[in-house]
Amino acid sequence: MSSDTKNGKRTTGLVLGKFAPFHKGHQFLVEFAKVRVDKLYVLIYEARETTKIPLETRANWIRQIYPDVTVIAGHDAPTVEGTSEQVKKTQEDYIVKMMPEPITHFFSSEWYGEHVSKALGATNVLVDADRKTVPVSATKVRNGEVLSHEFLHPVVNRDVVKKVLILGAESAGKTTLARELANKYNTTWVPEYGRDYWNEHHDDKGNLTAEQLVELAKIHRKNEEDAFSKANHIVFVDTGATTTRQYCKDYGYSVPMELDTLVHDERSRYDLFILCDIDIPYEDDGTRRGEIVRKETQLKIKADLIYRGIPFHTITGPLDFRLVLVENLVCGWLDIC
Repeated sequence: MSSDTKNGKRTTGLVLGKFAPFHKGHQFLVEFAKVRVDKLYVLIYEARETTKIPLETRANWIRQIYPDVTVIAGHDAPTVEGTSEQVKKTQEDYIVKMMPEPITHFFSSEWYGEHVSKALGATNVLVDADRKTVPVSATKVRNGEVLSHEFLHPVVNRDVVKKVLILGAESAGKTTLARELANKYNTTWVPEYGRDYWNEHHDDKGNLTAEQLVELAKIHRKNEEDAFSKANHIVFVDTGATTTRQYCKDYGYSVPMELDTLVHDERSRYDLFILCDIDIPYEDDGTRRGEIVRKETQLKIKADLIYRGIPFHTITGPLDFRLVLVENLVCGWLDIC
């Protein structure tokens, strides 16, 4: 029973918004509300003009973080905004229609709290309207004015950050490029895990089994997930499952379904694909397979991207030039400058 329950009467609360994205200021609002009522509803609006993140994804953030809260996805919510009486009436009618039961308390940090609560017949509860408790807004997050990982729950940050996959044959400069980009953008990056795994598990002939290659790809994918949740607006991934699948074919194995599934997911998983050219000197570190294999592998990676219809950008030249090329792509393609 909530602290606001009186004379045994059940209390119900409502919070609404676009949550594009759902940040820690929104979390404060939800947490403030849910301990003051017996049942809390969160109504989330469509926001195509503000974000590309789908409504159901944004709704699922709240469901995952607060499983005891009932989230209602407003797919048909009105898009009109403003302070005119007509706009207010349109919004009020929709909100009242969407509520499965009477609302006793309406919680918000906005000017519309007064008229919406009145339409609901609910108590208007204004929460942190001056944003002093949690000094953040969705606009500041979207514009990169604050560090996303500091103001977003890991579940949210994982979906919000832009993900850049860097591919290329061995000795193509992928690792150095990913590390330097992460330093520039003050964010996380995901080192290639293949070499570490190979050093620990290869047989006397220097091979891994198909099952081991699947395990390698799954561990690398887990490392990605960890980095995504801690990144700041953008994250750089050195090598993906597509390279592991190529090794599987090179060993002469049939590609396991689990590995194929990870490769298939790459198209929607990453926002930008970078292919490092092999126009830099080959460096033999004692584990690599030689210049001829490097050229063959590069052709296979490029052919695979083309076959799968994945747009990619080839990066050439020395490191400084490559950094500038990627920075321009990130700014123009992903709108992170």
